[in-house]
Amino acid sequence: MALDTRALADLAAHDDFISRHNGPRSEDVAAMLAVLGEHDFAGLLDKTIPADIRLGRELALEAPKGERETLSYLKSLAKRNKVFKSYIGMGYYDTLMPAVITRNVLENPGWYTAYTPYQPEISQGRLEALLNFQQVIIDFTGMELANASLLDEATAAAEAMALCARANKKARSCNAFFAASDLLPQTLDVLRTRAAYLGFELIIDRPERIQEHQVFGALFGYPAEQGEIHDLRALIELAHAQEAMACVSADLMSLALLEAPGRFKADVVLGNSQRFGVPMGFGGPHAAYFAVSDALKRSIPGRVIGVSRDSQGNQALRMAMQTREQHIRREKATSNICTAQALLANLAGFYAVYHGAEGITRIASRIHRLTHLLAEGLAAKGVTRVNRHYFDTLTVEGLEVEAVRGRALAAGINLRYREDRRIGISLDETTTAQDLQALFDVLLGAEHGLGVAELDRLHRDGHGLPIQALRQSEFLTHPTFKRYRSETEMLRYLKRLENKDLSLAHAMIPLGSCTMKLNATTEMIPVTWPEFADIHPFAPRDQVSGYLQLIDELSHALLEVTGYDALSMQPNSGAQGEYAGLVAIRRYQAAQDQGHRDVCLIPSSAHGTNPASAAMAQMKVVVVECDSLGNIDIDDLRAKAEQHAERLSAIMLTYPSTHGVFEARVREACEIVHAQGGQVYIDGANMNAQVGLCRPGDFGGDVSHLNLHKTFCIPHGGGGPGMGPIGVKAHLAPYLPNHAVTPLEGIEPDSHAVSAAAYGSASILPISWAYIKMMGARGLREATELAILNANYIAKRLDGHFEVLYKGESGRVAHECIIDVRPLKAISGVSEEDIAKRLIDYGFHAPTMSFPVAGTLMIEPTESESRYELDRFCDAMIAIREEISRVESGEWPRDDNPLVNAPHTQRDLSGEWSHPYSRDTACFPSAATRMAKFWPAVNRVDNVFGDRNLVCSCAPIDAYRD
Repeated sequence: MALDTRALADLAAHDDFISRHNGPRSEDVAAMLAVLGEHDFAGLLDKTIPADIRLGRELALEAPKGERETLSYLKSLAKRNKVFKSYIGMGYYDTLMPAVITRNVLENPGWYTAYTPYQPEISQGRLEALLNFQQVIIDFTGMELANASLLDEATAAAEAMALCARANKKARSCNAFFAASDLLPQTLDVLRTRAAYLGFELIIDRPERIQEHQVFGALFGYPAEQGEIHDLRALIELAHAQEAMACVSADLMSLALLEAPGRFKADVVLGNSQRFGVPMGFGGPHAAYFAVSDALKRSIPGRVIGVSRDSQGNQALRMAMQTREQHIRREKATSNICTAQALLANLAGFYAVYHGAEGITRIASRIHRLTHLLAEGLAAKGVTRVNRHYFDTLTVEGLEVEAVRGRALAAGINLRYREDRRIGISLDETTTAQDLQALFDVLLGAEHGLGVAELDRLHRDGHGLPIQALRQSEFLTHPTFKRYRSETEMLRYLKRLENKDLSLAHAMIPLGSCTMKLNATTEMIPVTWPEFADIHPFAPRDQVSGYLQLIDELSHALLEVTGYDALSMQPNSGAQGEYAGLVAIRRYQAAQDQGHRDVCLIPSSAHGTNPASAAMAQMKVVVVECDSLGNIDIDDLRAKAEQHAERLSAIMLTYPSTHGVFEARVREACEIVHAQGGQVYIDGANMNAQVGLCRPGDFGGDVSHLNLHKTFCIPHGGGGPGMGPIGVKAHLAPYLPNHAVTPLEGIEPDSHAVSAAAYGSASILPISWAYIKMMGARGLREATELAILNANYIAKRLDGHFEVLYKGESGRVAHECIIDVRPLKAISGVSEEDIAKRLIDYGFHAPTMSFPVAGTLMIEPTESESRYELDRFCDAMIAIREEISRVESGEWPRDDNPLVNAPHTQRDLSGEWSHPYSRDTACFPSAATRMAKFWPAVNRVDNVFGDRNLVCSCAPIDAYRD
């Protein structure tokens, strides 16, 4: 029989990931191009992207790999990581995530593909989960308000320092902040970076010496880095005695046994929730927590979930006002925070829901009991313990370090070996009695003669906690933390919350500037592999060669995609990438005796994090105007670059522009800034329109951040995690962020860190790595072409029904388009928010509202959406336009129509109905909704009520009604 080569080709096609990632089929592409009047992609791209920035070749990447081949190779890399038993501690601990949470949240696209809950009516599930998280933090810390998470513990500490400066009047006459010398080294590292560019003097000294320094704020560890539990009440009193605000970096698990810092009058309490069931993941992602006193509730950084009500008076949750303050205040913002760690906060909150107070107390008590037995056994053998008190960490001295190290490595154990020849040992919830026996063998040698059972009998009543710090206050008393003990009940609770939220599992999420594309299952599978999940970020380098190989391969691919020379994986959000890039520019200029350069030019259309990041880098923001077409006004740019030539540090450009077009004169704009000695920062938020077609490093960029949670498929997780690595040209490479614990080659030693871990949220990097491997050069280019095609197809279909606000010189948009609702609002009274809420009735998440132009909707379809879904969305928008016409004509009153009353819930199907439109029109406005209906959990949420009555805990709404 002859070999059928066609059959072999068909077999290969079954593993063609590119066709699975991209939505439109070939026949759809032809039809969509025809709608645009184009014969092929070449014609479309020629009219969309300026010729002088086109790459002109395929990216130099490997050929696309199939899904099975990719996972097989990735497994070979994973096996090169050695999963040792870790007792390193330092803020990272092995955990036991309940399987019901792993399967139904972490591995569930209904949770991880959702977007930030800006549309609360279709986000009530994850809003409740985040409210649970806030309640956990409030209870454990004893504070009055907590946010819905920050990026990591070290950056949370930096935010606390900044909060103290703006909230304490003493900061007007004193610019010094005190950091206890026994804080975690990575926390001190990030504080050094942030203090330098906020203009603060950072004083690092022993905690009890705070009274010898005049400061506006102070940060103490609880417990401290060596495991010691200081008299926190006394330290806080010393800070308050000199009118300094007192911040505490507290281990969350220890607070089950240690008294809450809020009971000692702390002003800010922060830390990491990683111990609540979240894997170490070589450094992240993990949800930092941040809690404050009531007096500081309007100053807290990040997102805060609050209780409000909907239009029917029912309880409804929403994000509170300060979440978006960096967009509103721009360079006057108090922070550039945009991404939180929502998915990780949900995991930690669910861990608390599942275990409850009694379960977590039992876990914490067991950790401490084993630590106490270890302490007593070592003391019996004459080993000197440095810390008098302890929760889970012992620091010992006098042992033969190299002998201990050798025995530990042979036993598959990692300890912390300090520079002062002391050894640190931190236990966690996975530690067993057998593990303790192995630790005695490692630390003392095989002939020690200690038995854990005998030690337990002899020291049954002992502990290492200071009496004055023992917890007296209750926690997790709300019914939510008492109800879901059986797996059946927990499973149903998780499913009930999931069903309230719209995610990519339901429909297209057409948010402009957010790139809500496919997060493929194959990309997600490796996240929970133990070889990636169970690695400590400070494990010896010879134990993480698989991770380092993956990071190296991903870095080289991203450098090829962007045209840069060096890359840092450390920033763990896009906004943090912006900050890290600007800091690299400032460090470079200072090294060139140009440290006086501090002016940053930013177009008026820029994302709100751009000016906020510039302000954090101690730069003066000068706004560059845009012309009537939404492009940068080149004449205004030239004039301002010349005006500020002596002090010009950088320009921050977003490309394609925030207005959704490829500006034809971008290369000229870069040259203008370079001619005046400035650097060019190109924001990577819209990189999904560039990959494989043009590269920012080629047309003038010196540095760019990349949103891996946008362009490179890391899911948004309901509002985080994210990753914002930065690529730079060679001259900036030495000034990328280094790391105090994990020094990085080729970077200046005093280039302090911007994140807690050297490689940011490393455990989610396999997602982007797998995406690039499976797409290859051809797939990445085709994805970009389809993203541009899809956006132009939507713009064309909606043209005539809505005004497309900005187009390029040839009438094309990039990967997103903006439709202008303002003329319709003037005639009908229907606003962009009304359209957004009405789209929910049609089964869609709304586009981005009022950004970058008030009164508009910005639509980004991505390449992953099929023509069917694009048409379904366009049909919905056109139908909504027809509804607006019925308001314009007077058929429906301005104050009572399906748009101003949207969204409609199942409750609207029963009871009295007095509206001039039918229930069927309200709830089933299209054929698609009659076939499959997504029901919002609540009617339209009252934002004003929520801001005026800021309630951010789990208490029932009835408790707050007049």
